Amino acid sequence: MVQYNFKKITVVPNGKDFIDIILSRTQRQTPTVVHKGYSISRLRQFYMRKVKYTQQNFYDKLSTIVDEFPRLDGIHPFYGDLLHVLYNKDHYKLALGQINTARNLISKIAKDYVKLLKYGDSLYRCKSLKVAALGRMCTVMKRITPSLAYLEQIRQHMARLPSIDPNTRTILICGYPNVGKSSFMNKITRADVDVQPYAFTTKSLFVGHTDYKYLRYQVIDTPGILDRPFEDRNIIEMCSITALAHLRAAVLFFLDISGSCGYTIAQQAALFHSIKSLFMNKPLVIVCNKTDLQPLDGIPEADMKLVMEMKAEALKTVMGQGGEAANDEGVLLTMSTLNEEGVSAVKNAACERLLDQRVELKMKSKKINDCLNRFHVAIPKPRDQKERPPCIPQAVLEAKAKEAAEKEKRKTEKDLENENGGAGVYSASLKKHYLLASDEWKEDIMPEILDGHNVYDFVDPDILLRLEELEREEGIREAEEEDEDFEMDGQELTLEEREALAEIRKKKSLLIQQHRIKKSTAESRPTVPRKFDKDKKFTTERMGRQLSTLGLDPSMAINRARSKSRGRKRERSVDRDNGDAMDVDMDQPNKKLRLRSRSAPRSRSTSRPPSELVPGEGFKDSAQKVKAHKLAKKSVKKRNKDARRGEADRVIPTLKPKHLFSGKRSIGKTDRR
Repeated sequence: MVQYNFKKITVVPNGKDFIDIILSRTQRQTPTVVHKGYSISRLRQFYMRKVKYTQQNFYDKLSTIVDEFPRLDGIHPFYGDLLHVLYNKDHYKLALGQINTARNLISKIAKDYVKLLKYGDSLYRCKSLKVAALGRMCTVMKRITPSLAYLEQIRQHMARLPSIDPNTRTILICGYPNVGKSSFMNKITRADVDVQPYAFTTKSLFVGHTDYKYLRYQVIDTPGILDRPFEDRNIIEMCSITALAHLRAAVLFFLDISGSCGYTIAQQAALFHSIKSLFMNKPLVIVCNKTDLQPLDGIPEADMKLVMEMKAEALKTVMGQGGEAANDEGVLLTMSTLNEEGVSAVKNAACERLLDQRVELKMKSKKINDCLNRFHVAIPKPRDQKERPPCIPQAVLEAKAKEAAEKEKRKTEKDLENENGGAGVYSASLKKHYLLASDEWKEDIMPEILDGHNVYDFVDPDILLRLEELEREEGIREAEEEDEDFEMDGQELTLEEREALAEIRKKKSLLIQQHRIKKSTAESRPTVPRKFDKDKKFTTERMGRQLSTLGLDPSMAINRARSKSRGRKRERSVDRDNGDAMDVDMDQPNKKLRLRSRSAPRSRSTSRPPSELVPGEGFKDSAQKVKAHKLAKKSVKKRNKDARRGEADRVIPTLKPKHLFSGKRSIGKTDRR
């Protein structure tokens, strides 16, 4: 896990923005209304609060800047030296020191002016002290504007630095410019480092990650280094020197034996010897690159001698050998990043040597003794000379052999497709898995029409017998249903009742059919009044004949139909209830009552008075009902007065509409704007 994440450092505003942020926050977060009529203690408290709040905001913001920027003495030496190389340690510390000084000065200013505000004797005096305090704070912030701008540039650059963990497994690639370091990194990691055919394409450290034996390795590509004095090296070269000096990593020193990089093997060997002090206590691998242009065996003898000297120096760096060459495997390797020959071998050798060194260091540490005390490795010892091989049942062995044979023999559809022309040519057969008596029948073509007949009609030889059985069963069921139709309420009907019921059902079905026909033609068929019924379909005589045929007495139905028919007005004016209403008219002396009794319709039922008790309403007596009605009317009176729609209408109307009560009003009417 990366310990140093410089991307989380808060943005550093410039001096003007810093002042605007703090003062606007003071204006928003503190009271703004004060009157000279307030008591002097309240006025002092008002302005003291503004001064203290402003000082606290300045203090918090400046403390965040000082705390979030890394302290060079408290971080890993690699990052400390890298920041010194990139930004100059003295300037960096000076800028942070100015921020810290400004923070202390602002606190002192606030403290002094709060003391003065305690003795302010008027609103004007307190306000002047507040303005002076905030002004002096802003002056201090303006003086550190260059330091804030410098720290913001450093923050932006640090956010772009690669996330390097100095304590994890690391592979470091170094060498002259343009010897193939970035190409190798692109091959073994997912990093995308720019590769160009000129020197110093890589101008900073690049990080990638690779896996070996289920472990994650960090690969760092460093800029090229030139063979010159330490004081003459630029910032780009110093980044590589810093990484070599402080990271505990496996070092890959790249040699371009073809000379296409622009530097001879002698120059590269001189660079190796000048920086070999940085390789101490680190696994070192010398990689001869670009063997596709020049094999290692084909270089001149003098150059081969230089390469062997470098190999001998690399053997001395093996940890725990005391400078003696113990094993020269994996120290001098050849590869070509163009055709990827030997790339994986170089990566595996570097990872293996780094892993061995880390394990050896851990074994030598004091912690290993604490761990070994907790482990117990049980090693079984033979009790006699008899061999006891594992016992596997014969059936299991046969099953495994059969399964292996099936795996070897079985061909998938993909294999068959590739053998028979590929996609678009080969078509998979869907009949190969049919279960038939003979496998030869699977690909036979099945006819659909044979001798003019459908083949599927003759698939079942017993189809006629089954059809007869179905028809016979259907006839039996229909007969049972007919017998059930003439049974009503669990009692058998007589023969005459059955005939009448059948006639009624027949008539009912005819009426349903006629109604459906009328309904379907209702839109196009005109409505004809009954007086134009030429066919005489709706007459009492016809109704009487139909009822007589059914065995019913039609007299009552005919009399009722005639009484309902429209008669003369004079006949309708006489009451049908034996003239009771006429007797009432004669007895009433008041003419108005007589007219009301005559005009009242006789068919209307008498209205029930409100106080009359109806069973089921839930009232004890009529008095309780009257009282309940009165309370109900009283409860809705206020609601109706406020024009509410119901009990749930709780809308609050606008008491003073803006279009009626806003704007200036001159002399005259004030009802309109």
